[in-house]
Amino acid sequence: MNRILSIILLVFLVMSCNKSDDDGNNNNQNIPNITFDTGNLVNTDLPLYTDLLFANNFVILPDNYGVNGVVIFYAGGTNYSAFELSDPNHPLRTCSTLSVEGVIATCNCDDGNSYEILSGNLQSGTTGNYTLKRYFVEVNGNIIRVYNN
Repeated sequence: MNRILSIILLVFLVMSCNKSDDDGNNNNQNIPNITFDTGNLVNTDLPLYTDLLFANNFVILPDNYGVNGVVIFYAGGTNYSAFELSDPNHPLRTCSTLSVEGVIATCNCDDGNSYEILSGNLQSGTTGNYTLKRYFVEVNGNIIRVYNN
C-alpha cells in the first residue's frame, strides 16, 4: 500500500511541474517571450567573436536577437551565460535598453538599475523584483548557440 501511495504522489508531483526558466522570468510582463536562435552565427573563429575565447569577456549581439539585443558572457571553462539587454524591471522604452561595462549591465533610465551579467542578479540599489532574462546557451566546438524557445 505504501508503494502505491508513493507512486501516486510521484505522478502528482511530476504532473504539477511546468516548464519555466529557473529565475521565474516567464511571468515578467515587461519583456515579451520571443523565439530566436543564433544558429551558427556566433563562431569564435571569427574576429567579431574571439573575445569569447578568453575568460571574463563578453560580446553583444544586435537587437534582431532578443528584444533589445543579447549579451553573451564567458566566465571561463565551459561557463557561458546569455541575457536580454532590456531592463526587466521597466516597461520597454528607449531608456530601458541596458549598456554593458565590465560585468555590469546598466539601465539608462533615471533610476540606473544595474545587473551582473554572469548571473543576471540585481545590483545594490536596483529597484524591482526581476533578474535579467536568461537565454539558453549551447556550445559545440567553436560555435556558441544562443536561443529562446
